[in-house]
This record gives sequence, structure tokens and C-alpha cells, in this order.
Amino acid sequence: MTTEKTVFSKDLPNKRLTVERSFDAPLPSVWEAWTDPAILDQWWGPKPYRAETITMEFRVGGAWFYAMIGPNGDKTMCKVNFTAIVPDKSFSSTTVFCDDAGHTNPDLPLMNWKVDFSYANGVTAVRTEISFNKQADMEAIIAMGFQKGYTMGLGNLEEYLRTTVK
Repeated sequence: MTTEKTVFSKDLPNKRLTVERSFDAPLPSVWEAWTDPAILDQWWGPKPYRAETITMEFRVGGAWFYAMIGPNGDKTMCKVNFTAIVPDKSFSSTTVFCDDAGHTNPDLPLMNWKVDFSYANGVTAVRTEISFNKQADMEAIIAMGFQKGYTMGLGNLEEYLRTTVK
């Protein structure tokens, strides 16, 4: 398994985070890990937190509604609204924090995600670009520990792929 580090680039003036990580796994396996809720629930989020999918429709106009559940049972609800999908290549979404009914929490930042996948020489590279409407929103996500948490989640994905993909 490729043990490359997660590479974060922060572009405050343009309100953009870019995250890159490579996996020693076939592209279809990595794509499936990002688009199948049963697999997402196994790796998404930093331990000891875990993701629990409420609903997921991976299609343009569909959404992934899930809870991040903490070690003491506390829940943070999130909703990922899919805006573009090119199978095995990329998807784009708008991600918000929300309540149990899926209503956006206006006090927390909205994030626009574009996740690109590429494959060469047995390695699948994933490049995530997250943009924000306001620089303060980007700074808030960073202050919430996003970099550490997302890095840990991608490490969980690496572990999942290493133990399940032959």
C-alpha cells in the first residue's frame, strides 16, 4: 500500500483548500469507497468518530445525509448535495452542517467540494479541492481541526483498501 502522506495546500486569498493523496489500489475500488455508503461508513472521519449514513443517493441532485458520531454518542449531522458526477473521474458537491431533518445550519460554513480521481502505474490519486464563499468560513473549518480529521479519514481509507483490495 502506498504510504504517501496527505498533502494539504491552503490558499486563503482564493478561499481554497487542496488535498492530495495516492492509494496503491485500482481506481474502481477507490471510486467505490467514495460512492458506496456502506464503505464510506467504514472509513469516513477520524477515529474514534464514525460516520453513519442516514440516506444516500449518489446521483446529480441526490444527497448523502449522514451523522458523525463521537465516542460518547454525540452527533454532528452533515449533508452532501451532489452537483456533478463523471463516473470514475470526478464528482462535485456542496457540503453543509445540518440538523436531524437535513436543514442547513447557517452558523457553520458551507463547503464546495470537487473530488478528482486519476490512475497510473497501479496507483489511484485523489485530489480534493474545497472552496468557500468567505475566507472566514475557510478559517473556521481549519480551526475546527479539518486538516487533522480529513488526514485521519484518508488514512482510514488507506487501511480499508489495504485490507480489502487484493
